[in-house]
Amino acid sequence: MHPTDCITVIKTDHTGREVWRYQGVVLERGPHYIMLEALFDRDDRELEYVTLRRGDRFVEHFFDNRWYNIFEVHDVDDDHIKGWYYNFARPAQIADSDVCSDDLALDVWVFPDGRKLVLDWDEFAALPLDEYERAAVLAALEEIRG
Repeated sequence: MHPTDCITVIKTDHTGREVWRYQGVVLERGPHYIMLEALFDRDDRELEYVTLRRGDRFVEHFFDNRWYNIFEVHDVDDDHIKGWYYNFARPAQIADSDVCSDDLALDVWVFPDGRKLVLDWDEFAALPLDEYERAAVLAALEEIRG
């Protein structure tokens, strides 16, 4: 891996406060997106819909013109796809050495069979967002549900 292929991902909450920072490897860049690969670097997390394990491979897509990011989750043992995690966020700030994403709580998990599960609706509803931001996230949700 060449050092210029590395990028720092900075996840912040809706106020811009940093909540998680990790490293990824750039796979592709375009005019409005970056695609990278990162390994899950936390202890195993048993969620209602999937278990995330240390070392799971994430192929991550960040966009500077969309209100969500997409994480394709691969199993650490055999690389099968566990599903896709849509994380609703303000459009990402993509730079040469880092990408920053303001998380807006709402998420969608897409199972390999295509079923979709909306997550954290109550947390999203409680955020103090302005009408424009709330409408943008809801329109993005409809796009994904479509």
